[in-house]
Amino acid sequence: MTNRTQLLKDALASRILILDGAMGTMIQRLKFDKAEFRGEQFKDITNEIKGNNDILAITQPEAICNIHKEYLAAGADIVETNTFNATRVSQADYQMEDIVYDLNVACAKVAREAADEFSALTPDKPRFVAGVLGPTSRTASLSPDVNDPAFRNVTFDVLVDSYKEATKGLIDGGADIIMIETIFDTLNAKAAIFAVETAYEEMGVELPIMISGTITDASGRTLSGQTAEAFWFSVRHANPVSVGFNCALGAKDLRQHIAALSKVADTAVSAHPNAGLPNEMGEYDESPEEMTAQLKEWAQSGLYNIVGGCCGTTPDHIKAIADAVSGLPKREIPNIEPHMRLSGLEPFRVI
Repeated sequence: MTNRTQLLKDALASRILILDGAMGTMIQRLKFDKAEFRGEQFKDITNEIKGNNDILAITQPEAICNIHKEYLAAGADIVETNTFNATRVSQADYQMEDIVYDLNVACAKVAREAADEFSALTPDKPRFVAGVLGPTSRTASLSPDVNDPAFRNVTFDVLVDSYKEATKGLIDGGADIIMIETIFDTLNAKAAIFAVETAYEEMGVELPIMISGTITDASGRTLSGQTAEAFWFSVRHANPVSVGFNCALGAKDLRQHIAALSKVADTAVSAHPNAGLPNEMGEYDESPEEMTAQLKEWAQSGLYNIVGGCCGTTPDHIKAIADAVSGLPKREIPNIEPHMRLSGLEPFRVI
């Protein structure tokens, strides 16, 4: 166990930790044009790459570093790397697969710089970098063709290779944690877990793993069909430092699923919901005060150990959340009696 890992576990044992908010929301505010996205590094690329936010750690590193610093100044203990689409599978949409390793290194280094600056200012409150592995733009469980249910546009092995390459870049860039997030397909998450563990073995390192799924709608299930409890049973073997949910729903609609997870997970629970549901323009209207009122009640009810924000959240949201939960007790991790626990779409216990 590294010293940074022990520091993280000590922090989790003592208080609620604050995760940062949305990266995309903050990037949109900067209104970078095509030339600024390309920078000097990619000025000769002919295909359209505006909107490929991950590359800004290479072309506009100061701007991305400043976003991390804004969240740290707001009270974040953990900042997430700007690598939501920094896998070979997702970068294929921009024909930029060959930069994936360097992209992950760059994103992790930018976040590391910001975290180290704030850790130096508050030695009693170390800040951590979570290297993000996003869900990719493809799903291993579902067919994208309604006329051919058996068709898949990606394989498990391709996902593993893609995730492993990204993981190695995040580690070499200085990440403290690997965070598999916004999981809508548990089979994709399984590939990510296997890839991360393989990368650890090949590199001779072992970082904590955070896992965060996504309940996609009012059905209370992931896109691949699992309930909150079944999802946990499917990924528990990774022995993550935390498990939780993010994205898709606002705090009001996500609460029941975090509550269900909190009862069965014998590890830390994380939550970073959206700032409400998107409006007709695809924007998020929930104010810091509205969101914080809900998340404070969650903390008072003992539902989570890590809290932050997803789509539509800003440093103002994170500051309001951090202030509201400061001093409130963390969730106590339950002592779960050993039983065989299996899952398909539903959880199954052998008692």
